[in-house]
Amino acid sequence: MVELRQIEHFVAVAAEMSFSRAASRAHVVQSALSTSIAKLERELGVQLFDRSRQQISLTAAGERFRSHAYEVLRSARAATESICEFRGTLSGTVEFGSLISFGPLDVAAALGDFHRAHPHVRLRLHLSQTGASTYLSNLVEGSLDLALVSVPNRFPPQLDMRLMFEEPMVYVCPESHPLAANTRIELTDLADEEIIGFPPNFGLRHLMDDAFHAAGVHCQTQYEVPAGFATIAELVTNGLGTAFMPSSEARRFPDLRPVELTNPVTWQVYLASPPVSQMTPATARLAGTLLDAAARVRSA
Repeated sequence: MVELRQIEHFVAVAAEMSFSRAASRAHVVQSALSTSIAKLERELGVQLFDRSRQQISLTAAGERFRSHAYEVLRSARAATESICEFRGTLSGTVEFGSLISFGPLDVAAALGDFHRAHPHVRLRLHLSQTGASTYLSNLVEGSLDLALVSVPNRFPPQLDMRLMFEEPMVYVCPESHPLAANTRIELTDLADEEIIGFPPNFGLRHLMDDAFHAAGVHCQTQYEVPAGFATIAELVTNGLGTAFMPSSEARRFPDLRPVELTNPVTWQVYLASPPVSQMTPATARLAGTLLDAAARVRSA
């Protein structure tokens, strides 16, 4: 009979695509993890992982089993955490997908407030290196509980998507740049600029690429930086190009000159989650904390 622990081990390997990293994540030795997966495959009568190459991968059977495995673990967690009110303390784990930038929203403060109020809840923060749009698939399959998503390219019907904030993008350049004297600028005036930006899968990159496309010009993203705005600002300061930033981020770098866009481009960030009826108590409470923080930003 398949055990819950075996499913946990399978999910760890499926997430990491590495037995050594999965063993560390599951807090077991690698030999025990490998034995657990092998036993699971024998009991199911199928091979879940293709080990024939240097990089393991899921088989077709493994792909199908993964979606159900997440549902099983989510149901088990929900059952365990549903009785927390009888213990008098909120507990459990919340898998939270984060962003490189939070704009005007002080997420760290909100998470700190939540931790102080509910010290028995474990927060596991995830930061995607391929853009936050991957969080939507993670939420649907159940490997994430909550996520902040920048400029989503889709709104899955299985998820609740609640707008946290929106703010304008600005063009940022050094004070010595010829365009620094402008109060406003057209995107068509920037066709020859060497832009420093995020990789293509990032929401902010999609936002600006779409804005340039709508203006009928091509954006030359010379440097793709999968890091925060501090790194981008450093490259701009050293003359390697210019950039676009949300207005709240641009204010953090007084040595750079922000220039408004004639045709505004608006950055939007959403809190994505399953419906409230499918959340664990800890997840629902954290969602409420983040939404309260966003409401304070909008009313400021």
